[in-house]
Amino acid sequence: MGKRYDVVVVGGGHNGLTAAAYLAKAGLSTLVLERRHVVGGAAVTEEIVPGYRFSVASYVVSLLRPEIIRELNLPAHGLEVLPFDGSFTPLGDRYLWVTNDPGRTYHELRKFSVNDAEAWHEFGFLTTEIIRFIKPILAMVPPDPGRFDPREWLPLGALAKAFRGLPTELQAAFVQIMTMSAVDFLEQWFESDPIIGAIASNGIIGTFLGVRSPGTAYVMLHHFMGEVDGSFGAWGIPRGGTGGVSEAIASSARSLGAELRTEAPVARIDVRGDRAVGVTLESGEEIEAGVVLSNADARRTYLGLLDSGVLPADFAEDVGRYKYRGSSGKVNLALDGLPNFTCLPGPGEHLRGAIGFASSVDEMETAYDDAKYGRFSRRPFIDMMIPTLVDASMAPPGKHVMSCFVQWAPYQLAEGAVWDSDMRDAFGEAVIDVIAEHAPNIRDIILHRQVLTPLDLEQTFGLSEGNIFQGELTLEQLFFNRPVAGWGRYRTPIRNLWLCGSATHPGGGIMGAPGKIAAMQALTSARRSRRPHK
Repeated sequence: MGKRYDVVVVGGGHNGLTAAAYLAKAGLSTLVLERRHVVGGAAVTEEIVPGYRFSVASYVVSLLRPEIIRELNLPAHGLEVLPFDGSFTPLGDRYLWVTNDPGRTYHELRKFSVNDAEAWHEFGFLTTEIIRFIKPILAMVPPDPGRFDPREWLPLGALAKAFRGLPTELQAAFVQIMTMSAVDFLEQWFESDPIIGAIASNGIIGTFLGVRSPGTAYVMLHHFMGEVDGSFGAWGIPRGGTGGVSEAIASSARSLGAELRTEAPVARIDVRGDRAVGVTLESGEEIEAGVVLSNADARRTYLGLLDSGVLPADFAEDVGRYKYRGSSGKVNLALDGLPNFTCLPGPGEHLRGAIGFASSVDEMETAYDDAKYGRFSRRPFIDMMIPTLVDASMAPPGKHVMSCFVQWAPYQLAEGAVWDSDMRDAFGEAVIDVIAEHAPNIRDIILHRQVLTPLDLEQTFGLSEGNIFQGELTLEQLFFNRPVAGWGRYRTPIRNLWLCGSATHPGGGIMGAPGKIAAMQALTSARRSRRPHK
């Protein structure tokens, strides 16, 4: 047995790094073990082509909790989020352009519907008020529904009291947004199909559901809950890519005393009796620890890193039923210039924000139908960005990088098909075909492409089935049901083993909340165990 630590964190994703920083800050000797050559998990920046740096998987930030930024002093460690203004949706010979300027957005929306332009402010106010109500849940430890411990349920009591104080229309809207489809929810305010489609696209990010599927209204809200510089719902690009977030957290953790090791894959979490006692690396090295936190998802932790028979059989069965259903892909392009959109030719500020290919609700639903029957979408939804227009350091002068997040690409393909190189190439071509319909010069300016399928996301980043949230964000897999009913409080059936990744509440995105809350729970448990018995 090698060196002993108070805490070992398995996986150097941003949540694992966050947990390590808080544990080190509390004075515990803390070691993070990352199997790849770089920390960050899916929030990494890598130079795929010489001179071109990509946010390979995760590509924007909004959900990172302000208190984590403040408490870990991340700006002093290099974190800088560059906000982008607006979203641009090409629509044949027309376009929809929504910016942070209310007056400008009003006039843009009037091109499609006077009613929708008038409703925009009301809708924004309503969602902001719902977010203000629901945000405390993001920092809450879910109670155990199988027992009634008043201490666990007390925060929910305060929330229930706050709910009773909401106006009736907000109470109704909250229930609707937790249960309805994104389209059905939005149709209560808007009538224009392009406007509904553009907003509803937030409800299918990383989710194996269509825009008309119940539950997507909540996923849409999940993507509205972030902020940049105090502006609700705003999104930004970290300077240096999403790896800039992870590197800032890693730097903070190191400054607080945490030790980080890369190229150190964990083969097994060691258990003695009913207690985790450390880990064994694939190299055979054994590391002893008083507490183990796993940033890996529930399947990899419970069914991959623990010996068979360690977990109760019924619990292991529940873990096996947890849904992943990866449905996302990523296409990263190195460009010799900028795409030229036929609906709004030439360079301009419309290229500096999010560019969404969501021509209509029916088109997105049809794209989902492809995936539903085991095929990648031939006309997929694409959320595209050109980060070099905000951060020029990501590419050589005059060159650009483009990030294309893609729905839908099912992990499980039909009729015996597999994600081999031919299927990957065909998927990449389908993405470029859609872009070329609106920006015909795109093929002429591509210097290099990287196509990531759900299988690539699994193999590269350890995301089971390529699910970017470490499990679907559907209602039955939220709060105290995440990842297993009765085990939503970050602890596991193995004493001193905790989960700290996106498989736990409040879920996915570059948020940091699961890492912080898990660390706080582990610290509280350790302090209780050291109290003298009377």
